[in-house]
Amino acid sequence: MKTENRSAQVQNLALAALFMAAGLVLPFLTGQIPQIGSMLLPMHLPVLLCGLVCGWQYGALVGAVLPLLRYLLFGMPPVFPTGVAMCFELAAYGFLAGWLYAHSRWKCVKALYACLIPAMIGGRLVWGVVEVVLLGLTGSAFTWSAFLAGAVLNAVPGIILQLVFIPAFMVALDRTGFRRFGANPAAQPAEKPQQ
Repeated sequence: MKTENRSAQVQNLALAALFMAAGLVLPFLTGQIPQIGSMLLPMHLPVLLCGLVCGWQYGALVGAVLPLLRYLLFGMPPVFPTGVAMCFELAAYGFLAGWLYAHSRWKCVKALYACLIPAMIGGRLVWGVVEVVLLGLTGSAFTWSAFLAGAVLNAVPGIILQLVFIPAFMVALDRTGFRRFGANPAAQPAEKPQQ
């Protein structure tokens, strides 16, 4: 049992590092252009996957650290208010996706969407609240239209990408026989809900 726990920790740590590296590299595909990055959301994918694959603890940690580490290494995203708000947003994505999936009774595509969509909504709400607080500290206002534009309208391509790529990735991962240690041990991973 101790060996299995240690194996789980090592596997999750290695995978979390891999997702962190992906989060550092993927924004280069958008050419470091903030407008394109805010449309395709390249740092969101590895954080959501980290939460789903490694568990909520790793997803939240990778999400919280990734924007600041990327700023320190590459100067993007700007640290205030964008980078700080993204730390909270991505931490919420990683936490919610991982926690909901770990507590899901089944590990099928329907259950994945049932965890992924609330995580995406929750992360955007956290981002909005943090933006209100941060901009309020500087005497600026964060309007409802700015929230809708940043969280929904400008992000539609990234949202579609997440809803298509993440389930496809998870299905492919399950077909390889990969064993997720972050999942709820009481759950039935191979079982599908009765229709």
